[in-house]
This record gives sequence, C-alpha cells and structure tokens, in this order.
Amino acid sequence: MYWILFIGIAILSYVVQASLNSKFEKYSKVPLGNGMTGREVAEKMLRDNGIYDVKVTSTPGMLTDHYNPANKTVNLSQGVYGSCSVAAAAVAAHECGHAVQHARAYGPLQLRSALVPVVQFSSSIVSWVLLAGIILIQSFPQLLLIGICLFAMTTLFSFVTLPVEIDASRRALAWLSSAGITNAYNHKQAQDALKSAAYTYVVAALSSLATLIYYVMIFTSRRD
Repeated sequence: MYWILFIGIAILSYVVQASLNSKFEKYSKVPLGNGMTGREVAEKMLRDNGIYDVKVTSTPGMLTDHYNPANKTVNLSQGVYGSCSVAAAAVAAHECGHAVQHARAYGPLQLRSALVPVVQFSSSIVSWVLLAGIILIQSFPQLLLIGICLFAMTTLFSFVTLPVEIDASRRALAWLSSAGITNAYNHKQAQDALKSAAYTYVVAALSSLATLIYYVMIFTSRRD
C-alpha cells in the first residue's frame, strides 16, 4: 500500500510541476495593460504597504523567486524581474506578500523562520542517520528513531509552509485587484498561476508525510 501511495504522489508531483511550468509559460506571454515589470510591481506593492526597507533584486534561474527575511530582499528570477506579464506580476506580488507577512509579524511565517536552522541541521544528517538506523535496526533501533525525529522536523516545516504560501498568495491577489494592476480578465489568470504554485507545496507536504510514515512503519515492524 505504501509503494502505491508513494508512486501516486510521485506522479501527482510530476503532473503538478508540469502544470505550473506550462501555466507560467502561458501567462508569461500575456502582457499587463499598464506595462509594469515584475520589479515595478514588487516595488509598488511594498510602498503601498508602507514597507521601505526591503530591496527588490534579480536572481538567476527560472521560478527561483523568493523572499529572504534575513536580509530583507525580494529576489525575482530573470523571467519575472524584467517581464511585464501577468505571470510576472503574480509572482512578484506573491513574494512581496511574504515581505508584508514579515512586516506584520505573521505567526506562521515567524514559526517557519524559527524552524529554518533546525531543518537545515536535520537535512544535513538525516539521510545518513536513517540509513544507519535501518542497517542497525535490530541491534540499535534507537538510531532509526532519532532519524525519524529528524525527518519529522522536515515534515513539520512542509506543513507550516502551507499557510504561509497560501496567505502570501491571498495578500498578493487582493492587492493586485485593489491597486488596479490586474483587471477582470487577467486577474483570473494571475489567480490560476498562484493556485498552481500552491499545489506544489501541498504535494511536497504530502510526499514528506508519506515518507515519514514509511520510516515509522519500518521502526514499528522491526520485530516481525
């Protein structure tokens, strides 16, 4: 049953990622009526929310957009930073949604930020601990339990990320509409693009949970 679930999630992950790439490419060809680039959209959303200490920068790659609370930067990928498309506006506003969360001390974002160093440490050793735990499961089962606890932090991080991402998209879409960046036609396209992005986080969380359950099953069935 686990392998059926795991394969199903893997296929779902592929489909969701392919859908996201397809929609981003599609909506990247739909121009904004006002001609604003992703950078200009981001800067306006920050100003409209009274945020003046966050810098908008360009980062290499595709769909590598992110907000860094440590140095207060909204980092937009090359296909977003200088593009004046619906997709660029949606992504830029979404990342600025995180900046607004940071400025407003949004609880789930604070929790996720607090988990970052713990997850970074866990991720650096968890694979080796789990592997050693499985090999030594009969003589030293506690090692696998330690690995499960480490992996559980990654799973927790994935689920804490969900409300953070959903709320950022909600803030972005509300602002895009109220600021007149999108209209009745292309607002639905912006919403569709951000919804596809949100699905990737849902699938990632489910995949992490399924993997965690798998290791728990190995641990609980060690005496069979």
